[in-house]
Amino acid sequence: MSIRLCVAVLFCCLLCSLAALSPAIASGFAGADSLAIPSIETFMKVGGASKPQISEDGSLIFFTSWMSGVTQVYKMLPSGWPYQLTVFDDGIDFYRVSYSGKWMVVGASVGGSEQSDLYLIDTESGVMTTLKADDDVRHGSVVWSPDEKYVYFSANEPDPMYFLIYKIDIEDGSIETIWDKEGWSAASDVSVDGRYLLVDKYESNTNNNLWLLDLETGRETLLTEHESDYTFDYARLSHDVDAVYCVTNKNDDGMKRVARLDVESEKIDFAMADTPWETEEMDLSRNGIYLVWLENIEGYGMLYGRNLETNAQIEICLTLGVLSGLQVSTARTIVASFSSPSEAPDIWEYHADTGELSKLTFSTMAGVDPSLLSDPELIRYKSFDGLEIPAFLYLPADYEGGPIPFVIHAHGGPESQFRPSFNRHFQYLILNGYGILAPNIRGSKGYGREFIGLDDYKKRKDSVCDIYEGAMWLVENGYARSGKIGIKGGSYGGYMALAALVDYPDVFGAGIDNVGIANFVTFLKNTKSYRRAIREAEYGPLTDEEFLKEISPLTHADRIKAPLLIVHGENDSRVPVGEARQIAEAIEANGGVVEMLIFPDEGHGISKINNRLVYYRTMVDFLDEHLKD
Repeated sequence: MSIRLCVAVLFCCLLCSLAALSPAIASGFAGADSLAIPSIETFMKVGGASKPQISEDGSLIFFTSWMSGVTQVYKMLPSGWPYQLTVFDDGIDFYRVSYSGKWMVVGASVGGSEQSDLYLIDTESGVMTTLKADDDVRHGSVVWSPDEKYVYFSANEPDPMYFLIYKIDIEDGSIETIWDKEGWSAASDVSVDGRYLLVDKYESNTNNNLWLLDLETGRETLLTEHESDYTFDYARLSHDVDAVYCVTNKNDDGMKRVARLDVESEKIDFAMADTPWETEEMDLSRNGIYLVWLENIEGYGMLYGRNLETNAQIEICLTLGVLSGLQVSTARTIVASFSSPSEAPDIWEYHADTGELSKLTFSTMAGVDPSLLSDPELIRYKSFDGLEIPAFLYLPADYEGGPIPFVIHAHGGPESQFRPSFNRHFQYLILNGYGILAPNIRGSKGYGREFIGLDDYKKRKDSVCDIYEGAMWLVENGYARSGKIGIKGGSYGGYMALAALVDYPDVFGAGIDNVGIANFVTFLKNTKSYRRAIREAEYGPLTDEEFLKEISPLTHADRIKAPLLIVHGENDSRVPVGEARQIAEAIEANGGVVEMLIFPDEGHGISKINNRLVYYRTMVDFLDEHLKD
């Protein structure tokens, strides 16, 4: 029995109503000089709500927002008013609500260090106590026991290279080691009766295993024995522990899909979804009846669900934007965050029984007129070897042809994917005459196991060629001129920006490196020890220093001719700030133009609103100076 719910029309009509404004947008741009385009500072104050969590019975909903200036947790009151539960000066890193919604564990660090301590919050009174704190230890991957007496979590102690799993009694604070295998392990789920713990053990970002741990007998069972690289994500135990539901790419075409893994036979059944697209998130209600998942369709999102008892399905069409943070309760209440290029992220709730779809949060637009905002076009271009690269092309609404200043945005990861969600500074640049190309170069997720592995180790520079071919596509199609194209990115995207400036100095007129890698040798030596092995699997081992130096922008810094803006956080534990300083020194020594923004209270990315305002104002002024005639 398959039912396509009519409630999808409600949401789609709402989104299509935004698209219907396009004639008005176009006519408005005919007189663009008379428009009062908001400042970048205004754009950066547009709000957002994300990462919803819901109690087991569906009565309580929580979410995060940085409306206070940093990311905090909020609880939705019966009146519909969001009540702020956390008040950390530097915001929170993560949170996990207990099944009843009575308790919450929050992970928070200082200055972007990511060395998260654990705090217990009573969500009714708001009272907070410290659960586990250690400045030299990173805590995470929190899972609640069904009786809500214990919390399972991972921490890299006593050896900072490995994440073991612990159990803490929330009443007396006593801690017990549950899992002590070397490597990076995390608790994924606990059975309804509290006897079994599902453990996720990572070999790399593209390879992990699921183990079933009997907490009574100590018996450990490997459920996913395999060769080569496969992933098993969002794993949930069935109600009677005879199966694990997860998202895996262990299939013939290497596409991630929702699947049922039989615990006894270890057979994987993909009958949940027959689709050519990748599944990116999944959740299973605690009663084991309702399974929901998100499909990644060319970067856009579609929500699916199935009643495992009746086999009835639901399908909600949200293909004009991006869904994330999917959760389902035993009451068949589904929550997720939704955003589109022209709509800030907000929390939505869907009742499968009644077909009611509700928007729960209403993020401020800070006075920005939504009718000014632009949607991208999905295009494809061929790279040097014939591989098709998908990319999102943003153009000003009043674009009438001919070259304009352009910026290529390189995403991080590297196993990430650019998605057409709300992007504040994109919209500001577009309103001020810029075009933007956001490609998903080889190595991006969302396109299958083969595509994500096309940039591994010795093939690293092939992905840089993909950036160049994107720039050439812009030039050949009349959108841009060589020398008036900027390249920017964060983390791995920062490396891509530097590498593009090194390899194609005549094409790019400006570059922005945000927390990027300049020297793979020093990066691997200085990144946190628990990250090193996972990153070596992607970039190459430290034993091959000659290769790592050859692909490092620092080695060829003398080839960088375009002005460069470098942005970094002093407390970055992933890509240490030394990467920024050494590339800046090399460029200055070669007589190049470089500007630096080092934030003393940030880590891997700029999170605080005041720092964001400084960063994006500097970015806009920098691009205007070097890309506009």
